[in-house]
Amino acid sequence: MAAREQFDTKEAARIVGLPPRRLRRCVQAGLVAPRRDDRGRLRFDFLDLILLRTTRALLEQRVPLARISRVLRSLRRQIGDRPLSRVRVVTDGTRVIVRDGRQRFEPESGQLVFDFDTAAVVRRPREPLALPRQRPERRLPDLTADQWCELGMDIEDASPLEARAAYHHALDLDPGHTIARINLGRLLHADGNHIGAEAHFRDAIRWDPECALAWYNLGVVLEDLARPDDALPCYERAVELDAGFADAHWNLALLYERAGRHTDALRHLAAYRALRPDPS
Repeated sequence: MAAREQFDTKEAARIVGLPPRRLRRCVQAGLVAPRRDDRGRLRFDFLDLILLRTTRALLEQRVPLARISRVLRSLRRQIGDRPLSRVRVVTDGTRVIVRDGRQRFEPESGQLVFDFDTAAVVRRPREPLALPRQRPERRLPDLTADQWCELGMDIEDASPLEARAAYHHALDLDPGHTIARINLGRLLHADGNHIGAEAHFRDAIRWDPECALAWYNLGVVLEDLARPDDALPCYERAVELDAGFADAHWNLALLYERAGRHTDALRHLAAYRALRPDPS
């Protein structure tokens, strides 16, 4: 039996982290269209699971179910033949935004989303420019590499640019600071700088070849660079180093499924299910 025919309602609910009742509501709303067996029971495939994970993430951010349905319908039209596993759907509090590794856009309107302040671009000075007055030299705080890294983690959400600077200071003091390097790579990845992110993840592995998180993040950025064959061994190495790395098992299951390796896909999906707590 093919892997995509294996998941009943209870199994799918456990995998995606939705209560079975909420999962059935998603089906009723038309977010997914699972098959039914000869007894009328729902059967979910990998594509359904991807859609349901996206749905769960948006529900957790209080996006109404009706709006999620509109977003997914628009998304299917706009991404064409690209697999849904290649895009990420997020919300910034008011808008639902899709990232596909190359650009960001609002699926409901089709408009691209730019990451700069347009008001700052058109703003003009009201007075003639004057030479800046010389300021006393500012000295950086006397922090250790660990302290710079902790500072970066504390301010990431509010000030990502300053967080990147903090991670750079940590690496200036300790080029082998794996966590600072991974976190800097993540921020570059989030900004669409995949080449820079890949370089930092590879450097993290060079300094610490046993770091499962670095291998996993390298796999993610390689997938976003449309290099799934290179990403797969990175995820394999991640779960080899940390058998409890649930997200790495999930990504492996998706890659194996797309490659037609259904037995391997089921094995890693079973590992993911065992690691994921039951929805409450």
